[in-house]
Amino acid sequence: MKRPGYLLSFCLLIATLSITSAGQDVYIQYGKASFYGDKFQGRTTASGETYDHDKLTAAHLSLPFGTEVKVTNLSNNKTTIVRINDRGPFVEGRVIDLSKKAAQQLDFIPLGLVDVKVEVLGIKAGSSDQTTVQAPQQDTGKQEFYELLARRVYPAGFGVQIGSFKELANLMRITENLKDRYQNEVTVQVVIINRVKVYRIIIGAFQNRTDAERLVKKLNADYPDCFVVEFEKL
Repeated sequence: MKRPGYLLSFCLLIATLSITSAGQDVYIQYGKASFYGDKFQGRTTASGETYDHDKLTAAHLSLPFGTEVKVTNLSNNKTTIVRINDRGPFVEGRVIDLSKKAAQQLDFIPLGLVDVKVEVLGIKAGSSDQTTVQAPQQDTGKQEFYELLARRVYPAGFGVQIGSFKELANLMRITENLKDRYQNEVTVQVVIINRVKVYRIIIGAFQNRTDAERLVKKLNADYPDCFVVEFEKL
């Protein structure tokens, strides 16, 4: 039986632990870390901030914006503390995407990837995410409305995943014109990662991997971290 496109799956990122100590939850995660390329300098992150490679920031799939985490390079025990202000990384097996300055502090720029330990320290006071969890703010005058036409599907074969999002608003914005732009079906898979709902956007449904890989080349300019997925194994 084929799995539905919005199937609620229970997945774990690479070696993620949630430990209770003295009445508090300690979030520890192990996996691969990468860092932003220079082309991302000045671009807007998922939190609305502008990415600055000279600041200690990072992208994570599920931690709230404003969360401060301690990242340890397991090969040399060097550490840095970064603030989460973006979503990602969208490559299988990676758990955090660091700013260039953070990568420099961990001393893995020449390598590109490194095994790390990620420990949550807390949410920084005055962070951008705190405004999103407080009581609703006064209407700024800008409102967004979307028409929802969703149906349950049973995809098979191969598609191309372009991103994962925790915030439904970000999902709506990015999927608005995808089908018309790329002339392919758009599927949203819902998964649960560490008790957090994540929306994966997948374009296309191909019978063979070769066709999906052709789409990757087409999408690569807009979504450089996109990759082929096989629906039966999602």
